Amino acid sequence: MKKSLIAIALATTFLAGCGTSDINNEAKSEITKVTPGKAELGSFGVDLSARNEAVKPGDDFFMYASGTWYDNYVMPADKTRFGAFTGLAERSEKQVKEIIDDIASRSDLNDEEQLIADFYKSYMDTDTINKLGITPIQATLDQIAEVKSTDDLTKVFGNAWLTGAASPIGGGMWFNRLDPNQYEMSVGAGGLGLPDRSYYLEDSERFVKIRTAYVEHIAEMLTFAGVKDGKTQATAILALETKMAEGQWPREKRRNRDLTLNQVKREDLAKQYPGFNWDTYFAQTGYQVPQLNISQPEPVKAMIALVNDESLSVWQDYLTFHTISNNSDLLSEDIYAANFAFYGKTLSGQEEPKPRWKRAVAEMSGTQSLGFAIGKVYVARYFPESSKQQMAELVENLRSALGQRIDGLDWMGADTKVNAHAKLAAFTPKIGYPDVWQEFEGLTLTGEDLVGNIANLRQFFKAESVAKELKKTDRNRWGMTPQRVNAYYNSSFNEIVFPAAILQPPFFDPNADPAVNYGGIGAVIGHEMGHGFDDQGSKSDANGIQRNWWTDEDRAAFDAKADKLAEQYSKYEPIPDNFVNGRNSLGENIGDVGGLAMAYHAYKLSLNGKEAPVIDGVTGDQRFFLAWAQVWKEKRTEQSMLNQLRGGTHAPGRYRAQAPRNHDAWYKAFDVKPGDELYLPEDQRVRIW
Repeated sequence: MKKSLIAIALATTFLAGCGTSDINNEAKSEITKVTPGKAELGSFGVDLSARNEAVKPGDDFFMYASGTWYDNYVMPADKTRFGAFTGLAERSEKQVKEIIDDIASRSDLNDEEQLIADFYKSYMDTDTINKLGITPIQATLDQIAEVKSTDDLTKVFGNAWLTGAASPIGGGMWFNRLDPNQYEMSVGAGGLGLPDRSYYLEDSERFVKIRTAYVEHIAEMLTFAGVKDGKTQATAILALETKMAEGQWPREKRRNRDLTLNQVKREDLAKQYPGFNWDTYFAQTGYQVPQLNISQPEPVKAMIALVNDESLSVWQDYLTFHTISNNSDLLSEDIYAANFAFYGKTLSGQEEPKPRWKRAVAEMSGTQSLGFAIGKVYVARYFPESSKQQMAELVENLRSALGQRIDGLDWMGADTKVNAHAKLAAFTPKIGYPDVWQEFEGLTLTGEDLVGNIANLRQFFKAESVAKELKKTDRNRWGMTPQRVNAYYNSSFNEIVFPAAILQPPFFDPNADPAVNYGGIGAVIGHEMGHGFDDQGSKSDANGIQRNWWTDEDRAAFDAKADKLAEQYSKYEPIPDNFVNGRNSLGENIGDVGGLAMAYHAYKLSLNGKEAPVIDGVTGDQRFFLAWAQVWKEKRTEQSMLNQLRGGTHAPGRYRAQAPRNHDAWYKAFDVKPGDELYLPEDQRVRIW
């Protein structure tokens, strides 16, 4: 479903205020102690029943590891994909629901619990929501209807963060890439209603049909604003967004940190980017904005030209449509259903909406919502402290392994290795939950006004951001809540972050065989470390400063290897005539291939020279690689696959599962020979880290 206001290339790579922690000793005493026992999956941590042993590992490692599951799994009507990540996310979702239900059943609530109870009540009150219809956003629609000048239009763009409207130009506070101790406004181009610019610009039958359906959808959504025959307006909106798409960079270009670092002082902004009333735009937010980074210079100029050249009436129709569409989750069920019919069913292949309680949990769980208030309880109830300790040990084992691998690189010279070791030593791991929790003092929510609650949350977090704008950056901040099943690397702080919810099977199981934990969470740790050394993360140093710390020769050698990996992944064709974008997914693919190498190295070190036991006929190396493939078990609708190929930065899971084809040990473990479909001659296997 369409949620974001604008996409801007930032320096955080994913697998976005605070007070001191109040997870006290009493809360910790309630945590279930981990005792030695049986692994959750299979006898040692891998679900062997998912395998299809009729498939040769060397032909399709994904189907060998997960083929029986894949062939028999039936996608539920409310899903577009399901896999290991989704399964854990559902577990987290149910646990969060238990937390909310428990809070809602009590009367002795503290301030944060009351916020949770009130917001959930307002989201689930469908009787009130249906009675209100479109009226909760009528003031915004009226403001759009009253636009009489480009300045009026710019004011609406500047308020999009609050109203849920769209904007061709947008920004947010991020970190100064040349001084990570400072915040800096990052501004780029966005505002499209389809997942990627290619949906507008490609003329294949598939995309023509999507655009035709999009026009019909726009016209239908405009009826909620009183437009009776909106086909003409909808066609004009598509034409406008097509011009916007033409002016924007392809995703692989937006990844390039050399191209997206374009700092400009506020007083010079109007000179370098004329034709746009920046004063009016920024006045809507409260930011002082002493310095900015324009992440996409030419696209921003192209958007400014469109703001001035296109008629105000088309922009008004564009804003009306997106305001209704972006807020549809919060409005009456008929509006939501109309929006879902296109964004859920047509674009993603989802047959039915998720139950409303799941949508409520999703709305509440973000970093700019009540996610940390919920996360505090989640950690106390469901996250064993022993998992954090074991994870910390694994991180250090992976750090040691990568250090040894850097020493052994034959393509990197001594001077660059010194800088690489400095960056590795400076990695800051964050595990489980923040040391300092987000505070919510001053936030007001009610049980009767969902759209008002969303506005109050947006204003609360915007005010907090504005208050910090000129202060030193907050190194305690987390870009994910503890209940999120994911991980990320933030290059500005040179930190790797692992929320509590990912530290569960199949990623991590204290009762699993060590090979499984190294092939699962160990490779995820290596993946996030690898982002610090991928094609873009490697452009920042140990202190998070974007600068070149490489010799020219070493950088050229690295780039040659990276190009080879991009070419390898670009050959995968999940849908006829639609390939993996090996260049756009390059950072993730380097993370996968390098992370596996680091984790395997660390696993071998953990054996202290001994041979791993054979368990249920499966060797240690086989368990390691099966654990990796198990993590990337997934099934998708074709529409979801297309969205991932065109709009995502990750290769689909079935191709991430094939990453071991670049590792010699995998060939030996599964007797992969020339002639097997995944076989790569030794000189074609990509070995970077």
